[in-house]
Amino acid sequence: MSAQKGKKTQVNKKEKKAEYFDKLYKLLQNYGRILIVLCDNIGSTHMQKIRRELRNKAVLLMGKNTMIRKVIRLHLDEHPEWESLLLWITGNIGLVFTNDPDLKKIRDICLATKVPAAAKAGIKAPSDVIIPKGITTLEPTKTSFLQALNIASKINRGTIEILQDVNLIKKGDKVGSSESTLLTMLDIRPFQYGLQMVAVYEEGATADASTMEMTDDVILSKFLVGVANIASLSMGLHYPTTASFPHIVLNGFKNLLSISLGTEYSFEQANLFKQMAANPGAFASAAPSGGSNAAPSGGSSQPEPEPEPEPEEEDQGLEFDLFG
Repeated sequence: MSAQKGKKTQVNKKEKKAEYFDKLYKLLQNYGRILIVLCDNIGSTHMQKIRRELRNKAVLLMGKNTMIRKVIRLHLDEHPEWESLLLWITGNIGLVFTNDPDLKKIRDICLATKVPAAAKAGIKAPSDVIIPKGITTLEPTKTSFLQALNIASKINRGTIEILQDVNLIKKGDKVGSSESTLLTMLDIRPFQYGLQMVAVYEEGATADASTMEMTDDVILSKFLVGVANIASLSMGLHYPTTASFPHIVLNGFKNLLSISLGTEYSFEQANLFKQMAANPGAFASAAPSGGSNAAPSGGSSQPEPEPEPEPEEEDQGLEFDLFG
């Protein structure tokens, strides 16, 4: 009987494994966008809640990393773009499949589903833990426990009062048994656990999840920095490119203009600059009203004679065509 049960168990395991392989393969084929998420410190009830929130929007699939890698490797000949996923299949991860073009919306649903959790001894703190000052529910007998943790306190009306905010645990530090015990006594659950974004797969490429935070303005600014770097490198190497060509033309015009201003040689685009150098007063802006020409408040009320209009200079306007 035991041998038959063992055979049935092996058959069931093989069937379940085959079902999982088939399910994962179909998901990879049917969905073009995947969020790779970290699922540390998430219980079954919490996972069910996340699945409910993602219903009709995305599919969350968990499984052993070895099985996920095996399915991907078995079909790399047909889908070589899946190879970029292999680098990120590490740790306690899950895959969120979706065809929704707005990946940020799916990400926000995953991140919004968080539950508070106690600080268990031995885990790394995902955030700082600060105990606020004020009256607690601790009995006076616990003062020695607080003193051992260097927490200033006093007894106030039969309970312990913490005198100032205490940064009990820093982010990234391991939670000690004393800190864990104190937080439990104070009924403080300082941490919140939920899915964490690791990477995103879209259009055959996988990238870090931080790329989802990039806006059009950020992309444009980075592009402009790249263009400026290419232009600088091209100018330094004296190698013309599309990025450096406007600067080359402008520098050439500056050189020609310098020669024209220093000699009697002239060309159409330099004429206005020569006129400005020869007669700068003709191009000065009009004086602001209310200056020295304003009548004094205590003077005569006779109007001042209007100045005679000055003859208009030729080519007075500043509009000119650089290469016309």
